[in-house]
Amino acid sequence: MKVTGRCHCGQIAYEAEVDPARAQVCHCTDCQRLSGSAYRVNVPAPAETFVLRSGRLSTYLKTAESGSQRIQAFCGNCGAPVYSAAPVEPKMYSLRIGGLDQAALLAPMRQIWRRSALQWAQDIHELPQVPTQ
Repeated sequence: MKVTGRCHCGQIAYEAEVDPARAQVCHCTDCQRLSGSAYRVNVPAPAETFVLRSGRLSTYLKTAESGSQRIQAFCGNCGAPVYSAAPVEPKMYSLRIGGLDQAALLAPMRQIWRRSALQWAQDIHELPQVPTQ
């Protein structure tokens, strides 16, 4: 499936090919801190399909609890995360589904790093719901 995405301010635009069946929720503490939320939703894209259409990504290298290193790519202007990838010759980019125009079509198919999951975020369907603010 071809996807297109952009950052919050619009300076970064990109496209890639993804397999919707590989979309996942990550509950690791790195994803919680990087997203400012309870988890992050990702989908892998083969590196050869990722095309940066506009803008210039900012990056930094993060060492995970496991010791593996990942490049975190984001918009240097608005801070919106775009992807993570291996630091050298990445084969895949882990795209952040929230930045994709097709986000509604990419329902997660699995959850990883469940040991770090915030319990209060697991079942929120009974909270009061307001259609807009």
